[in-house]
Amino acid sequence: MTEREVRVRFAPSPTGPLHIGGVRTALYNYLLARKLGGKMLLRIEDTDQNRFVPGAEEYILEALAWCGIVIDEGQGVGGPHGPYKQSERKPMYKQYADQLIADGHAYYAFDTPEELDAMRARLQAAKVPNPQYNSITRAQMRNSLTLPEDEVKALLDGGAQYVIRLKVPRKEEIRFQDLIRGWVVVHSSAVDDKVLMKSDGMPTYHLANIVDDHLMEISHVIRGEEWLPSAPLHVLLYRYLGWEKTMPQFAHLPLLLKPDGTGKLSKRDGDRLGFPVFPLEWHGTDAETGEATISRGYREDGYLPEALVNFLAFLGWNPGTQQEIFSMDELIQAFSIERVSKSPAKFDQNKVKWFNEHYLRAKTNAELAPYLLTALHEHAIVCSQEKAEQIVGVMKERVSFPNDFWQEAKYFFQAPDTYDETVVSKKWNGPVAAALTAYAEALPTAPEISAEGLKTLFNDTMAAQGLKPGQVLQALRVAVTGAAAGPDLFETLVILGVPEVAERLRTAVATIPVAA
Repeated sequence: MTEREVRVRFAPSPTGPLHIGGVRTALYNYLLARKLGGKMLLRIEDTDQNRFVPGAEEYILEALAWCGIVIDEGQGVGGPHGPYKQSERKPMYKQYADQLIADGHAYYAFDTPEELDAMRARLQAAKVPNPQYNSITRAQMRNSLTLPEDEVKALLDGGAQYVIRLKVPRKEEIRFQDLIRGWVVVHSSAVDDKVLMKSDGMPTYHLANIVDDHLMEISHVIRGEEWLPSAPLHVLLYRYLGWEKTMPQFAHLPLLLKPDGTGKLSKRDGDRLGFPVFPLEWHGTDAETGEATISRGYREDGYLPEALVNFLAFLGWNPGTQQEIFSMDELIQAFSIERVSKSPAKFDQNKVKWFNEHYLRAKTNAELAPYLLTALHEHAIVCSQEKAEQIVGVMKERVSFPNDFWQEAKYFFQAPDTYDETVVSKKWNGPVAAALTAYAEALPTAPEISAEGLKTLFNDTMAAQGLKPGQVLQALRVAVTGAAAGPDLFETLVILGVPEVAERLRTAVATIPVAA
């Protein structure tokens, strides 16, 4: 792109849990930085203190770490451009607002809330479609452009409340090149005189963002499409502050849509359709009732971080090949901002589940065993590492999430107390019960305790009973596990062990009634 050092930043606001769309933004920044040998920064943009939520910053740091997005510089890491939290940078912003005023690019506005409301009401009455404080309406308002100089000085000296607004030119085309969308041209009449400094002395997002990106030497700003309308304002600020030559390259990412494509993905959609929209579980408070709430997270729902990352990478980007499975390192190698689409991406929960199943099955039994062992410990069940590895080995083709292992594998630790009625009604009869009794008696004589050895013994026993194996197999499974389906039956018998299998067969024969 350029010879300038690549420095990107993820700059979330600590107003609650990190939305999955924010994770995708962080991921794309990270991939570009790593691909081009640059640095990834984390800045916390907390200029809106009214919306600050305790615990949100810690959540952001934990979520990024869980996803494998490594921060090189910034909040939680440190670096030469700190502090990396905007509330701690407050003293440095005023000088830039003052510079803009001195150069004629900004002004003091003393309007009260009532005066602003009255202005909007006048415009609405005049059928103005988008009432705003701009190059036309500012002429009728109380600001340093309309008031005499001595009155402005008196108001400032007297401690009157004011905001500082950007003076947007009335008739000008504002142009910039977006790495995803190409040239973007906006007429200045569509841009309002945004507030740069609030009455409490805090900068707004617009001023703080530009100042910080400049001081932190950010080379690329990759952010969501919702910030595209603000980009012309930011271009003006770079120009007016004399930083146009070092202005970062912009890339505005496509929206994440609901699964049906009818609007932006929200928490409400996740709740309605039964999937998380946050990387980690969030414990919050209902704004209306004040009651404690818990929002689901991908981590707690049993998704693997590499599966979520792989899925998110494809929400707006494609590698130009048929390959779908990418490790983080492979994503870094394949990623380019030019292959990010302008079109919104539909969120497909079935696809993220598909990715999860792939990554789960690719893990070794030793990597998966701890998930089962943790659940067993919670149920006060003792199990060896070796046995846990055997169980996850036969189960992993049948589960979508690591959390499923315990639910699906209970019968390895608890003999069934119910038996699948469908199989019992169709397959259970006197000859089958007798054949299973014979198999129970023959099991201790098995020459080899292996899946093949127990299968051979079963086939031989059925032949001696005058039955075909297929007539008894389902009844054998139900007698041992209680279920009609499961992993390889004879592998299951090996893991259970001969004494346990024989005992379960005798119990089933004594428990399940034989139809007359």
